Amino acid sequence: MKKVVVGLSGGVDSSVAAYLLQQQGYEVIGLFMKNWHDDSVTISDECPWLEDSNDALLVAEKLGIPFQTVDMSEPYKQRIVDYMFSEYENGRTPNPDVLCNREIKFDVFMNLALSLGADYVATGHYCRKEEADVEGKKIYRLLAGKDSNKDQSYFLCQLSQNQLSKALFPIGELQKSEVRAIASAQGLITAEKKDSQGLCFVGKIRLPEFLQQQLLPKEGKIIEIPNDWEGYTKRHQQLNFESYESELEFRSKRFTYQPTDGKIKGKHQGAHFFTKGQRKGLNVGGTPEPLFVIETDVNQNIIYVGQGNTHQGLFRSALFIREEDVHWVRTDLALKTGDSKDFMVRIRYRQPLQKATLHKVANGLYIDFKEPQSAITEGQFAAWYEDDELIGSGVIN
Repeated sequence: MKKVVVGLSGGVDSSVAAYLLQQQGYEVIGLFMKNWHDDSVTISDECPWLEDSNDALLVAEKLGIPFQTVDMSEPYKQRIVDYMFSEYENGRTPNPDVLCNREIKFDVFMNLALSLGADYVATGHYCRKEEADVEGKKIYRLLAGKDSNKDQSYFLCQLSQNQLSKALFPIGELQKSEVRAIASAQGLITAEKKDSQGLCFVGKIRLPEFLQQQLLPKEGKIIEIPNDWEGYTKRHQQLNFESYESELEFRSKRFTYQPTDGKIKGKHQGAHFFTKGQRKGLNVGGTPEPLFVIETDVNQNIIYVGQGNTHQGLFRSALFIREEDVHWVRTDLALKTGDSKDFMVRIRYRQPLQKATLHKVANGLYIDFKEPQSAITEGQFAAWYEDDELIGSGVIN
């Protein structure tokens, strides 16, 4: 009888994951990860982890499985929260959920589970795992969840073959409605519980207030760049490039604005609180179309904005990932320097997959999109797929 530790989050997905594994004959243990108890950084007045851990306990009791809470707040602070603050401070937008899976759930938590004698770790992610034989070697494939509305493979885009070998995703074949129906039929307290919107295992968090605890507010200017700014014309002119690589380098660069390129529209409380493509929180009115953040300059503490979601400043047709940030889930399919290959790519969770060509260079990887993409954001992850299999990912530079 194989032993599985399930990360019970107090939500319906992990509850049903535990139930299904029990039905499949595994010996199941439920563990709740407590990732936060730093009261000096108030997240909100509610204390969701207490409620969540209580729900997780009730599910474990209902299923008759052993349960305990494990304190992960120390590694979580070091590996996730500190990283988040430093990324925002440097004008990048991190993805804590992707990091939490790589660094906490499938590393610290997984090591703890294996030390308890577990064979596997299971979570309530909507994704699937398959084993394949490639030239006599066992390879693990990470596939999208069957419920295309809930597919969470993107959040696992940084997992390694070793991590996948010990992971189980029991609900990957199901639709969300089926998961809720199973929970309801089994009388699990989480059956009707709303999906959490918060940080991975931390709960509800209002990001600006959370960041303000560490990053001090600093007043700066909001400058509007017109849609006919000359820099855009230059970008679109067909320049003569020595090579495909020099063209990609040119097209993947972010636009550089000067304060004199536009008009001052208002003030903000810190460029590091804003991210590309953001519309809310600017508090500037009186423009025919809503303003969107098209670039932030944390050194000069300036936010550049443009009118409307079709503003040229929002779009780029290529991006770059540094060599140290390129990750192949399928190491056997990794591109070699000079190679190019077509993949389907997404640059954020829930974004429909986009046609693109990956081009490997000595110092990293370019992604060349068929159609220009809106709000390519430094610090976020780009993930590439072949059919419904996630092949690799990397941090946008």
